Amino acid sequence: MPHRQRPRDRRRPRRPGRHALTVLPLALIAAITVVDVLAPPDIHLGPLLIVAPAITASFAGARATTAVALLSLAALTVIGLLRDGLTTANHETQLGALLAVSALIVVLRVLRDRHERELAQVRSVSEAAQRVLLRPLPDRIGPLHLASVYLAAEAEAQVGGDLYAAARTATGTRLLVGDVRGKGLSSLGDAALLLGAFRAAAHLHADLPELAGYLDGSVCWDLAQLAEQSRLRRAGPPALGGADGTGADPGADDSGESFITAVILDIPDDGRTLRLIDCGHPPPLLLHAGTTTALNARRPAPPLGLGELAPTAYEVEVFPFLPGDRLLIYTDGVIEARDSERRFYPLAERVAAWHTESPAALLQHLRHDLLAHVGGRLDDDAAIVVVERLT
Repeated sequence: MPHRQRPRDRRRPRRPGRHALTVLPLALIAAITVVDVLAPPDIHLGPLLIVAPAITASFAGARATTAVALLSLAALTVIGLLRDGLTTANHETQLGALLAVSALIVVLRVLRDRHERELAQVRSVSEAAQRVLLRPLPDRIGPLHLASVYLAAEAEAQVGGDLYAAARTATGTRLLVGDVRGKGLSSLGDAALLLGAFRAAAHLHADLPELAGYLDGSVCWDLAQLAEQSRLRRAGPPALGGADGTGADPGADDSGESFITAVILDIPDDGRTLRLIDCGHPPPLLLHAGTTTALNARRPAPPLGLGELAPTAYEVEVFPFLPGDRLLIYTDGVIEARDSERRFYPLAERVAAWHTESPAALLQHLRHDLLAHVGGRLDDDAAIVVVERLT
């Protein structure tokens, strides 16, 4: 069994400059006190002591800020004893002002600590939601090697409207990669619905068109339920803050305009091809022998939730997928990412430069390069899945 790490080894290492930051306010208090005591009678530097708790609040918690503020008050008291005396109007005014401003700094630091705790809790809940909603893809499933990465547009979220999932069947592996209309937490419900429907039905439907029809029906049914609920809210009695009492404008409901673009794949274990249905999604990229080819569907289907717009049944596209080939499936948040000059991210060109990398290394390169292209912040959720056929 692996050696169990001791608790002290798991403690977070201190930042290299943290000790210097801790010493700085103490050094400032000592320096200001000495200079003020030695300065001429008409020069008073005591008010500068407020700098010490202000600096401390920028990197330390409320307790440390309070301690430094008390030290500043003690230093100003010492200055008064050694100079004019504590009972002079000037010194009493300085002490009162230092006390008031220090108290304000401590209160602001307390509020900041509370906000940081709430933010940590939100991140924890977001990470838990991601683990439940977007289950990590296995490294190996059948003859395939999988790797994935997800980048949420919301600053504090770990999950949003992009989705991916894999499921084993009796003859192979089925994959789903999708993108809900919109971004961030507002699209989380639709993503959860589609993922649940796929996991429940991927192994039940023998034909890929049947699976696509089932997923489209699930999305349409959910959207119909949302539209009905919206209609009932609008028809109900008025209440404070809106028709439903929530402060929302029922006229702003857009449930009937929601849809999900998706690509559904079936990769047989004993074949050398893959079967694909594209529901309004960007075409996957096939990496074969140093070349990059977009798998454009001849007759793409409408996005899920708009199945009634399809004139005929879903059409399956068949493409070669040989051992050693890699398939890159992505959402439009990748190819629509813009740099400071409003240029789109050249995914196919960048992937061609890293075609010899392992799937995990390829995704690592893409992640860093994509974030560098947009300056560190995406405008839309982005997901990438790499599939490599091993045998």
